[in-house]
Amino acid sequence: MLMCKDLAVIASDYIDGELPVFQKMSVRMHLMMCKDCRTFIGNLRASSNLLSAHSSGKADEEFLRRIDERVAEALSVRKNKGNDSE
Repeated sequence: MLMCKDLAVIASDYIDGELPVFQKMSVRMHLMMCKDCRTFIGNLRASSNLLSAHSSGKADEEFLRRIDERVAEALSVRKNKGNDSE
């Protein structure tokens, strides 16, 4: 039997239709019995639809490049700090 905490982990895949048939049936059975999870799935679906409706779908390449650079810098600093303690 699917538990609420298990449903929370796969809820996004359920909404996106990416679950195998057996898992999808298990989610549906759980939702028939659990009002809280029905509410959770409904809110998640509404949030997903809202984000999709207000998203251009295209990422600013310059912004992504800057993020990549900062992540690389942070990882480099972290790696160097780890080497200093040895």
